Amino acid sequence: MTGDTPLGRRGHGTRPGHGEPPAGAAPSKETARSTGEPDVPLESRAGTGTPRTGTGALGSGRGATTSGAQTTDSRPEPSDGDAADSLLTVRGLTVTLRRAGREIRLVDGIDLDVRPGEVLGIAGESGSGKTVTGMTLVGLGPDRAEVTGSVRFDGRELVGLPERKWEAIRGREIAVVFQDPSAALHPMLTVGRQITDHVRRHRGLPRKQAAARALELLDLVRIPGGTSAAERYPHQFSGGMRQRIAIASALACGPRLLIADEPTTALDVTVQAGIVELLDELRRETGMAIAMVTHDLGVLSSVADRIAVFYSGRVVETGTVAEVIGSPRHPYTRGLLQALPHASLGQRSAVGHAVPLRPIPGSAPAADALPPGCPFHPRCAVAIDGCDRVRPVPVVIGPARTVACALAGPGVSGAADAGPEPVRDRSVGTEPVDDRATDDRATDDHARSDA
Repeated sequence: MTGDTPLGRRGHGTRPGHGEPPAGAAPSKETARSTGEPDVPLESRAGTGTPRTGTGALGSGRGATTSGAQTTDSRPEPSDGDAADSLLTVRGLTVTLRRAGREIRLVDGIDLDVRPGEVLGIAGESGSGKTVTGMTLVGLGPDRAEVTGSVRFDGRELVGLPERKWEAIRGREIAVVFQDPSAALHPMLTVGRQITDHVRRHRGLPRKQAAARALELLDLVRIPGGTSAAERYPHQFSGGMRQRIAIASALACGPRLLIADEPTTALDVTVQAGIVELLDELRRETGMAIAMVTHDLGVLSSVADRIAVFYSGRVVETGTVAEVIGSPRHPYTRGLLQALPHASLGQRSAVGHAVPLRPIPGSAPAADALPPGCPFHPRCAVAIDGCDRVRPVPVVIGPARTVACALAGPGVSGAADAGPEPVRDRSVGTEPVDDRATDDRATDDHARSDA
């Protein structure tokens, strides 16, 4: 059963047909099935991902600057080719809350592209804006938030769409898998009834056909038992099985895009592996695109085609899996990778010292208390003069590859190419940090968005 497959046994770059089917194509089940492979290091497994041409996920720094910060208008414009080939095109997406006369930007000028049949990974720690972005894409953003920019799905503008028109898209063309299946599934209805109601509402099928579709979907997500399983309630299934049922419900109407919001967060490692493999197989069999939101780059290494790394409501790095995980260019991305448990932990170096796990010092700033300049600079081990004053904008460093870091800018020789360095505590350092922002973070923690 897929739920018993360890994540480390899946080889991203050796999956048959990965990145090859034409847009919208649904490969055969025989071609789609993955096979077990020997354990390989994260870098080796992720570094062989096949990039899709013309699929740049661009992150921008649009919008007003934070207090005391400077910025430039030299960020790259997404190419027309990316938008033309994309199923989902996001440009300058900004989500703003107003509280006590202040503007709080939860998402600040995001650009993304998702092509048919691909998996875009959206990564970052809690508070980075990734979940707010994912929910805003389906019209489920925060209450009373102002949404600006453009979100086009198959050429149709979704920003400002009336709720009655969302009903023809949400759940049918674009579906969502939420973090907690226990909260997403109704505890008083059988799982078969929940899937059946979904199909009848969106597709207008008669009850008998809808019930048959529910059984088909349960089989698709590897839920054994057929009719007896459909007659059971959510609490009678394990956490991993409940997540599979939530996925079945999301797939009921054959969506073209699936937003998977932290689908493995509450699951143990082996069950996580089964859910990730299931999503990968389903996208191969159905041809749907997936935008997977997660804090775990290890999960994305086994399933994503491209990754967009979020920090403080902005995209700081984009690229293929091979590029972002195999050769990270932003200090934050390198920090995330250094904080991952890996095979060398607990071993001894050549001189007898234990190989440490290196966390990123401090925590992400609250959305209403961003420091001036680069929001990551108070935690950055390689910050340079100016990082505390100038907000970096994305720089194109390769095909479909961007980095928003001063070290990646023109005239900085070799700094952005530096390998991972020890992360030091910058609570006492040479670069000034805005004291007012620090005080705000201490007193306004309640305003932190758990995006």
